[in-house]
Amino acid sequence: MKQYRVAILGASGAVGQEMMKILAERSFPVGELHLLASARSAGKVVSWQGQDIVVEEATDAAFAGMDIVLGAAENDIAERFAPAIVRSGAVFVDNSSAFRLDPNVPLVVPEINPGDVKLHHGIIANPNCSTTITLTAINALRKLSPIHSMVVSTYQAVSGAGAGGPIELQNEIDALRDGKAYAPKVFAHQIAYNVIPQIGGEQCDGYTSEEMKLQNEGRKILHLPDMNVACTCVRVPVVRSHSHLRRRALRAPHLRGRGARGHRRRSRLPPCGRSRRAAVSHAARHVGSGSRVRRPHPSRPDRSQRSVSLVLRRPGAQGRSHQLRADRRAADPERLKSENAAKWPVFVRQRTATAVCTAVAVLVVYPAI
Repeated sequence: MKQYRVAILGASGAVGQEMMKILAERSFPVGELHLLASARSAGKVVSWQGQDIVVEEATDAAFAGMDIVLGAAENDIAERFAPAIVRSGAVFVDNSSAFRLDPNVPLVVPEINPGDVKLHHGIIANPNCSTTITLTAINALRKLSPIHSMVVSTYQAVSGAGAGGPIELQNEIDALRDGKAYAPKVFAHQIAYNVIPQIGGEQCDGYTSEEMKLQNEGRKILHLPDMNVACTCVRVPVVRSHSHLRRRALRAPHLRGRGARGHRRRSRLPPCGRSRRAAVSHAARHVGSGSRVRRPHPSRPDRSQRSVSLVLRRPGAQGRSHQLRADRRAADPERLKSENAAKWPVFVRQRTATAVCTAVAVLVVYPAI
């Protein structure tokens, strides 16, 4: 198997350290691993796969001879070194948001759009963490029906703010336990025993930059330029692992109107060997949905035989039966009162049964009451 010369730009940060772990877990064929960071971190020794690797300062010349460069640095660092990486002939897989919306840079989630990798010109962008998690989960539904819109809430751990996030959370917890004050440095407010309903700066119509990433990046990855996303991002006092709540609106091509009521129900074949196409055209000549079709009895011409009920919905007829019932009730208020009176005892019994079950559960859980 071919061995690759791999460099990690920003290796001293939390993301860079995680990249090193994943390379080892996946048994990636690394021939040489170069760790690149700022001048402040240069010279440190890091152990990886039984090797002691010295952290190098990131310069234009440091990328010479590399096959793959994994970017784990901020936007300004990625933009600073991207031209040098491309000139060296390496493929720059960038984890920052510097090139995600660049039309000449593919934005790839391997489980969703791996084919877009072939479109790269030296740079491949990696989407935001929330975007990756959300789109991977909904990709299976997208294969069944186009996605029209999503409402998403993300509850993101402090590790998403970098290596300083978990440290600040622990320092605040220790300070509160000891009754001391602690001035937050990583987050705008105290994060310990608190939630902060803002991640990133305000960008568009009251949405933050973090919230807009899900819509903008999702449109590019799924190739759905008209998909609408309403997203809310909240920072929570959890060390690692984000949580997501998603509500998706699907648009099935075979459905007409709202929901499943707008589709044509499949008609059953009537007896006597009538084909499905003949049965549909025969029933279509009759007025009304679900009409009973009568025809001469095969053995007794003087008698008629009733076939199965064919329920056919013509275009624009969705909900017609419900509207007819509503019109009849409006025209006959007394009938509406009688129907409600008949339903009321059932409703009372249901609510009473619910109350009794709740009371029994309370007595079981709290027998001392």
